[in-house]
Amino acid sequence: MLLVQHRVPPPLRPFVATAHGYRAPAFPTGVHRGLPSRHLTLVVELAAPLRVTGQGTAVEAHAVVGGLCTRPAFIDATRPQDGLQYGLSPLAAPALLGLPALELAERTADLRDVLGPAADGLVEDLAAAPGWAQRFARLDAALLARLTEPAVPAPEVREAWRLVHSSAGRCRIGDLAAHVGWSRRHLSERFRLATGLTPKHAARIARFQAARRLLLDPRCPPLADVAVRCGYTDQPHLAREWRELAGCTPGTWLREELPFLQDTDTVPGASSVHDLPPADHR
Repeated sequence: MLLVQHRVPPPLRPFVATAHGYRAPAFPTGVHRGLPSRHLTLVVELAAPLRVTGQGTAVEAHAVVGGLCTRPAFIDATRPQDGLQYGLSPLAAPALLGLPALELAERTADLRDVLGPAADGLVEDLAAAPGWAQRFARLDAALLARLTEPAVPAPEVREAWRLVHSSAGRCRIGDLAAHVGWSRRHLSERFRLATGLTPKHAARIARFQAARRLLLDPRCPPLADVAVRCGYTDQPHLAREWRELAGCTPGTWLREELPFLQDTDTVPGASSVHDLPPADHR
């Protein structure tokens, strides 16, 4: 699998946390699990319509956007894939997509349902791009054209979001509420309105991501140690959380997904591969 890293222009950086292009063969099991994370996910897939199930209504489209979620997206990977994926901060929903993150929570949507016919034009524009640099430039330009001044969440919400992730989900929600000077109930509601999830669910995802990072480390300790280091009660607790958030146990994920991830050839910077033409989809 080819993974092309990209750094978006400065005006987009408060809203776009990660950006990369990808080119992947068919997945050995035929299904790829899109795991919960702290980012909304924007995908423009050019080889064929992307088929996604597991998060609300099933979607089949060339461009999709997924909100923060507490369950996996099951992506049909029986065919080769070629496209771009941007990880957006929750603040990006109103700033770039014109709707609050809450409206995308726990679901993946056809980008056309969010942007209207402009989504079709974006897909066509990217499919016609002669290389990776042009693809990134055109997607960046489309997002910049939509960029509006967002309604900034309250400082208390921003601080709570920062602490949830800086602690890798190991902060107590009651302590979090006391720290920002709000009641637990008020914090949960304001946090959910801004991000789509409650602080409790955001903390679950932060712990899950910490465990995933350890599992990807070649020096990964035994699962029981991973559980303790990431704030789980014990290994069975870790396994239960993985079944809910990833749709499988850590062992199954390592067996089915890790070999594919390890076979990734990462290229830093779109400009360094501008002469690599995308596959012909027309």
